[in-house]
Amino acid sequence: MNDGQAGRPVLVGYDDSTESRRALRWAVEEARLRRLPVLVCHALHWPYATKPVSAEMMAQIEQVAQGVVDEGVRRARELAPEVDARGLLARGTPAAVLLEVGREAELTVLGSRGQGGFDDLRVGSAAVQVPAHCVTPVVVVRPGLRPPAAGAVRVVVGLDGSPACRTALDFALDEAALRLGTVTALCCWTECGSSSWPDPLPFVDSHALRRGAEDRFREVVTRLAGRRPDVPVTTEFVPERPQRALLAAAEDAALLVLGNRGNESRPCLLLGPVTQSALAEAGCPVAVTPASVLRPSIPPD
Repeated sequence: MNDGQAGRPVLVGYDDSTESRRALRWAVEEARLRRLPVLVCHALHWPYATKPVSAEMMAQIEQVAQGVVDEGVRRARELAPEVDARGLLARGTPAAVLLEVGREAELTVLGSRGQGGFDDLRVGSAAVQVPAHCVTPVVVVRPGLRPPAAGAVRVVVGLDGSPACRTALDFALDEAALRLGTVTALCCWTECGSSSWPDPLPFVDSHALRRGAEDRFREVVTRLAGRRPDVPVTTEFVPERPQRALLAAAEDAALLVLGNRGNESRPCLLLGPVTQSALAEAGCPVAVTPASVLRPSIPPD
């Protein structure tokens, strides 16, 4: 292991499902770019209060679970022999295990669903719970991904002025830098008095409000993007609902980055509605960032 791989690992949840294999490929490539180890994690969970089986039977179950971990590590080493691949078998539900282990990881990667659930399930419980509660960025790798369009790699980030979205822009810049790509920063605006606005505001110049919001949006992007002058950034301020606009913008992107909770999020929701929609429908991997996170470790050029 070289010095660059002595840091916090890229954690990936793995259960040998098709979705987890996609997540493993993404995590290994991320670890390679960051020069970090990859930690292949599998959760062993007995779903009942008692264990009416013999110790020998439980030992066999654990042996099978360890085999899943070993298979994931083997696949990771085949994908990138230069990456230090490690395995971890932990007890607990997948979401609980990934949240606990993820505290010491650079970021967490998982598929949109695991072995459980029903055939038409688009997002599993772990793919919602982990991004909602994790203190570090989480990448959910969607099924049936279309390859990014030829040319420069593009990272799309949604911004609405919330604390989490600013962290999302930071993460998007770093991801684009790792891939020698570009960032598209997108902000959506709903006109006062439109059908999607709950109540028209009296004596309000909606055009002035929009100009002020757009100016502030571009100012924030310019200021935060100054940390990464090597990454080309374009801004888009569109009069459209964010769910539709972000999914369209990310159709040919390598990654869509969103904060876990935006300005429209209700306190009772684990994730904001825009982020939940992206996790279920986006055509590319979706990264979800909390409001504050440790600066990702990016290797020097």
